[in-house]
Amino acid sequence: MEGPEKARVDAYFRRITAEFPVDGMISLLVITHLLAERPAFLHALARTSTIAAVLPKPRSVNRQALLEVRRTYAVHDLSRATFADPAKALDYLEKTAPGQDLVLLDIGGYFAPAVTTLAEKFSGHVLGIVEDTENGHQRYEALEELPCPVLSVARSPLKHCEDHLVGRSIVFSTDALVRTRGDILTSRGACVIGFGKVGRSIAHTLRAHDLRVTVFDSDPVKRVQARSQGFRTPSSCTEAIRDAELVLCATGNLALRQGHFEALRNGAYVASVTSSEDELELNALDGLYQRAPVGDHLTRYEVTGHYFYVLAEGGAVNFVHGAAVGSYIHLVQAEIIAATAALSRGGCDPGLHQVPPAVRQTIAQVWLDHFDR
Repeated sequence: MEGPEKARVDAYFRRITAEFPVDGMISLLVITHLLAERPAFLHALARTSTIAAVLPKPRSVNRQALLEVRRTYAVHDLSRATFADPAKALDYLEKTAPGQDLVLLDIGGYFAPAVTTLAEKFSGHVLGIVEDTENGHQRYEALEELPCPVLSVARSPLKHCEDHLVGRSIVFSTDALVRTRGDILTSRGACVIGFGKVGRSIAHTLRAHDLRVTVFDSDPVKRVQARSQGFRTPSSCTEAIRDAELVLCATGNLALRQGHFEALRNGAYVASVTSSEDELELNALDGLYQRAPVGDHLTRYEVTGHYFYVLAEGGAVNFVHGAAVGSYIHLVQAEIIAATAALSRGGCDPGLHQVPPAVRQTIAQVWLDHFDR
């Protein structure tokens, strides 16, 4: 961002933190995509809270942003294995923020496997968790009982703008990478797995780019919705991908498992909207397929008689080009700040919650005041 834009974003976040002040002294553990615009968000959080550590999500780290953040905050490596083990997760909290009132900012449900242990045994107090993504929302929703409040922004109306633009950025990056091989997407058959907000945006964007689009979702209600919008909707994932020249996965819940890869058409391109560990069971192909890089962010998987290409090593393909969605990202970031402030005040029962509509309306108005010019 250039000087005037930085000033505008800073003024916006100053107003947001004034509208939603934190009550008392709290610390934050922040899991985040460390993209170019992210330092401004972290600085806003730091105005009212102590950032105990920043944990960048792998494969979504902008080098300049990382250098800037490291000058001010502790930056630790993020591993799902660490937080999948309650004992290791507790040890990490004790080393990083012992005895503190703590809010955990999550992207993808990293804290979900250990949340009970953290809430019950941490020397400080876990005030709650703020979750940003749909797959993370589902991870917390799947737990039988939540020992602390979890405020999710994943299904917020303010996130719809981001989700729509993320879908477009996914198609942009996919097309750009395919073109590096001298290939194009136009007139191809494509399959979108997952017809949530991002998957829906991807499907419509692909159709607008003259692709023939098939949609599969394990939820029959979403398949009906896709069918009503003119998409072909087979009843199985295997059938959906069999003839597709491009497969885009948008479920956050292992869209393609080992057996599905065998059904891919020769030469098919496969891309994901989220972490490879959440979307593609690529590890199951170890020893079965030979892997070879064939260009920047393109890997060829080959076994006798069968081959396909995986984009961006199975990670979120749009992060190759910065995953830019413009100033709309600041809507969701503001809601995360508001949710953090709400947790600092207490009074929120254990369980999965969303911020009130009035909070979103305030955020939307502040955003319009600063960016609709």
